[in-house]
Amino acid sequence: MMQQAAIALGVPLRLLAEAPDVSAAQVVPDCTVGDYRDLDTLRAATAGCAVVTFDHEHVPTEHLHALIADGVACRPGPAALVHAQDKAVMRQRLAAIGIPCPRYRLVTGVAEVTHFAAEGGWPVVLKATRGGYDGKGVWVVSSPEQARRVLEPQSGSPSQLLVEERVTFRRELAALVARSPSGQCAAYPVVESVQRDGVCHEVVAPAPGLSAHTSAAAQHIALRIAAELDVTGLLAVELFETVDGRLLVNELAMRPHNTGHWTIDTAVTSQFENHLRAVLDLPLGSPRPRAPWTVMVNVLGAQVGDLYDGLPHVFAHDPALRVHLYGKEVRPGRKVGHVTAYGVDLVEVRARARHGAAWLRGDLDE
Repeated sequence: MMQQAAIALGVPLRLLAEAPDVSAAQVVPDCTVGDYRDLDTLRAATAGCAVVTFDHEHVPTEHLHALIADGVACRPGPAALVHAQDKAVMRQRLAAIGIPCPRYRLVTGVAEVTHFAAEGGWPVVLKATRGGYDGKGVWVVSSPEQARRVLEPQSGSPSQLLVEERVTFRRELAALVARSPSGQCAAYPVVESVQRDGVCHEVVAPAPGLSAHTSAAAQHIALRIAAELDVTGLLAVELFETVDGRLLVNELAMRPHNTGHWTIDTAVTSQFENHLRAVLDLPLGSPRPRAPWTVMVNVLGAQVGDLYDGLPHVFAHDPALRVHLYGKEVRPGRKVGHVTAYGVDLVEVRARARHGAAWLRGDLDE
């Protein structure tokens, strides 16, 4: 998806891919297959590049510092990116600058978890500080025994776990902003993100029924984090909207994000183009939506072997639906594509997007 934006801008990309058949390697001609955790591989892949940026947060921080010492521009830089890599660092920094977050504590044993739960009640949420994604590395526990079953397999790890209150929330929101090295920022409409089993299933832009005040507050939180952490590129801030009207920051991502895929089809400037503009320090494009409502539904792998078999029906049924398939092997629960619908009636738009995704998954048979 970044390559699509780069083509329009005439920006050549070089890719370091973990395997020759990954999605980006299918469309980026200048591709090296290698391990991003190996510094020599990183140095070889980035030699001569004007800017290095990322599609995930897992490149070792010390390697990025080494690249910067070699004169390579990394955007976002390691001092910012570590807040998306390490949940403990993120929580501590956000607390220090007064950003509202769930109540938390770093723990290494069951007694500490039990003490934390005694202050606010069970259940609580345990999180790995590094490496978690799409619900992995996150456990909801309701007793000391359940906490012990999570903590014991982690006993060989030098990392602590994070324990957080289980927030009673009305829904999940996401605020997406772009920021350039010169400090220019662009804020997209705040969206509602519907999660199932820790995985994003559906995004509605803008978030239905969100007051102008709360929307502005969410955008302000994202813009302030981007400035305080000196983020360059896209920053996605995932938030809880609580039942009593508060906003609490749940997660950060410093890259184009699943909750921003709707921008490809219905924003004046997609998140991918604005990420490229930001890391290249070009003036940012308008984040304004082109339609009153947009709904994006992820296509998660089910029993369908070939997603392309579903295209004839989907295209014939709804010629205005936008379909994006990632060229991935279909496996249960894996994100293998998404569909986007837009229009003036939210009920109709949501039904269209859900129908297209369900047909591609094989959930419908008409």
